[in-house]
Amino acid sequence: MPRILLLGGTTEASLAARALAQAGVDAVFSYAGRTDAPAPQPLPMRVGGFGGVAGLVEYCRAEKISHMIDATHPFAAQISRNAHEACRTLGLPLLALKRAPWVAGAGDDWRDVGDIAGAVAALPAAPARVFLAIGKQNLQAFAALPQHHFLLRLVDTPAALPLPNATVIIAKGPFDVEGDMSLMVAHQITHIIAKNAGGHGAAAKLVAARALRLPVIMIARPDLPQCDTVETVADMMDWLAHHSAFRGV
Repeated sequence: MPRILLLGGTTEASLAARALAQAGVDAVFSYAGRTDAPAPQPLPMRVGGFGGVAGLVEYCRAEKISHMIDATHPFAAQISRNAHEACRTLGLPLLALKRAPWVAGAGDDWRDVGDIAGAVAALPAAPARVFLAIGKQNLQAFAALPQHHFLLRLVDTPAALPLPNATVIIAKGPFDVEGDMSLMVAHQITHIIAKNAGGHGAAAKLVAARALRLPVIMIARPDLPQCDTVETVADMMDWLAHHSAFRGV
């Protein structure tokens, strides 16, 4: 009997969970536990890490997982690498459900960098007001730039901040262009730093930056092992059917 492990945490993962539940597929939804109150899902849920590749392999064996779908955030590199290695070890089919990256268009002023360190280096030496739209996992790197004021928009209230000069707004997307323009104007933003996560829910800040003629320091996605990849839930369901994941359902 097929049993699917869905590694989630994104909008696409929630849509995938709904499709799997509606199809009557035996599946488990896994959250990494990065947020305080993960959204409920129409599938059985587990929250927390697996304990590296070895833990993920043990879990898949114990739960008789037959297929794995990686619908984590494009920057959740470690779990994606662990999923690839675990599936290689077990001989399980692995599919990545990942949104397409953003691409700069006419009127955009993007400075592409390869990683967080590149984003730190791309900021000017003179004091700037920076919309740091990268979540809460990589803030420490920017503590070396105390001359800048950072605007953070986070899903959960942080226990502590490594940045001495920062404003925190607690909000959950999707956001709209008008709201993001107002936010940037109100906080006198001069630069935006973003991870190239792709998708529609977080793209408003980029459209707002274009309208306000603000530079965007865009962090490229990490390099990940190659595997079958789709961008839509419909294509995910086709992949599962092709890999006999619906046999017996």
